[in-house]
Amino acid sequence: MFNKITAAVLFVQDFENCLEFYRDKLGLPVAVQEPDFAAFKMNDQDFAIQGLATSAQMINVDVKAFAARGPGLSRVLLCTRVEDVDAAYETLKARGVAFTLPPTNQPWGLRTAHFLDPEGNIWEIAQPVDETVK
Repeated sequence: MFNKITAAVLFVQDFENCLEFYRDKLGLPVAVQEPDFAAFKMNDQDFAIQGLATSAQMINVDVKAFAARGPGLSRVLLCTRVEDVDAAYETLKARGVAFTLPPTNQPWGLRTAHFLDPEGNIWEIAQPVDETVK
């Protein structure tokens, strides 16, 4: 029945702060921008952020149904492949992105680094391990 996730949309509390993070710090090109919604170009993946009020209206729930984020992290890990994890890490770090894990070779064959967005959503950038990278 299901064979592919076609879009990832984060429902965010502080739309403007998240827009600035994804557009300016991560450098994602904005494909569509509306007052409470932004979609970013990511090759063949649809990725967007949307404010809570607009999100509640879209799925027909009361905005109060979205529990306020307490301390702690999201339970979602968003993964993206990059050509060079180390170069992406240095670029993003220079833009002020705080990483929880620097580039690390993982036993499952990927070199990864992890960071959080302004609302605690966890991101992984990854590339296949190159034997020349130690």
